[in-house]
Amino acid sequence: MIRLLFFLFLLGVSFISTTPGKTLVVQPNGKFKSLATALEAAADYDTIIVKSGKYKTNNLIIEKSVTIIGEGLPVFDAAGKGSVLIVRSSFVTLKGLKIINSEYSFRTDFAGVRLEDVSNCTISDNQFYNNFFGLYLQRTNDIVVTGNNILSFATAQASSGNGIHLWYCKNTIINGNTIAGHRDGIYLEFSSKNDIFGNVAKRNLRYGLHFMFADSSVYYNNKFFKNAAGVAVMYSEFIDMHNNLFFDNKGTSSYGLLLKEIRRSVISGNKFIENTKGIFLEASDKITLKNNLFQKNGWAILLMSNSMENNFERNTFIGNNFDVATNSSQNYNTFTMNYWDNYEGYDLNKDGYGDVPFHPVSLFSVVVTEYKPTLILMRGLFTRLLDIAERVFPSLTPKQLIDEKPAMKRTV
Repeated sequence: MIRLLFFLFLLGVSFISTTPGKTLVVQPNGKFKSLATALEAAADYDTIIVKSGKYKTNNLIIEKSVTIIGEGLPVFDAAGKGSVLIVRSSFVTLKGLKIINSEYSFRTDFAGVRLEDVSNCTISDNQFYNNFFGLYLQRTNDIVVTGNNILSFATAQASSGNGIHLWYCKNTIINGNTIAGHRDGIYLEFSSKNDIFGNVAKRNLRYGLHFMFADSSVYYNNKFFKNAAGVAVMYSEFIDMHNNLFFDNKGTSSYGLLLKEIRRSVISGNKFIENTKGIFLEASDKITLKNNLFQKNGWAILLMSNSMENNFERNTFIGNNFDVATNSSQNYNTFTMNYWDNYEGYDLNKDGYGDVPFHPVSLFSVVVTEYKPTLILMRGLFTRLLDIAERVFPSLTPKQLIDEKPAMKRTV
């Protein structure tokens, strides 16, 4: 249903009324010199056209179901006082506006645009610049956020807000936005049934995407790169993440993707390239991870002992320092038909799979997990000898953590 509504929106199908309202024009030298005066004169289902110019606007409350369209990218400037626009009516559209300079605060979540307890609104093709929170959604339903450019200049997590923030929201489409310079690019909490695709989150202070308690959501064709800690997915189930790019998320506590207490989900067709850690799984169960590419990461997969019944299938591992690392000698997960560039086995029956199993956990990775300063020995002769000895006489690496049918050719 949510995708149908989105494509109806793209086709220009109105959600609010079949009877067109009147059109009001805001311009510096016109009858309506501010959006506030136009809103006073407007009725539900009217359209307000805002001409190019700069309009000082802070804490302006929209309580009518109107469409507001900018021509020539008019600027709404809060000048560091409160939020810019606050939407408290359903069936509102904001399009083609430049929304700047909301107030920064340690006590109040000021934003470029706040949507509070509304439904069926569209926020499209706007520019958000130097706001505390870019777009803040609170207890909303059936909102479309598409084609916005959301840029800020945060320098510390404690004094910065998120680019797109959802709290207790349902059925939200977030598509084609670019978010940079915030604490988290996109943040969701207690928000379910989201469709998030085609976004770019880059150079944010913490996560490109961060969500908790956000069940039954789909995330695809997004790009998350050069964020401090990548993407964090927590306390949720029935998540589908496919065809995303996780690139160059680096730092001592950084991941391409962190999965914490995630269940019954699918992670497929993604690319994890040049991250400190590709995927970190903690207390996550019954996840299918298939057809993903792990390339040139420090650790491709960090699998904690409290993660069980996960299936790793047809993934490709190339050029990682460590393909798989774990903190346990036991394994309750399945690896099968993955391609490992370190595999040195053979395929005598020519079925495309190695005839001997592959042990992806190296002894040196076990040592590093216990004592990180040993990383200084990386790629030395001693570490190579350790791994050769462990393959011949396994003792410390998990004996059950093997790929019984390693692929002889790349699967991705």
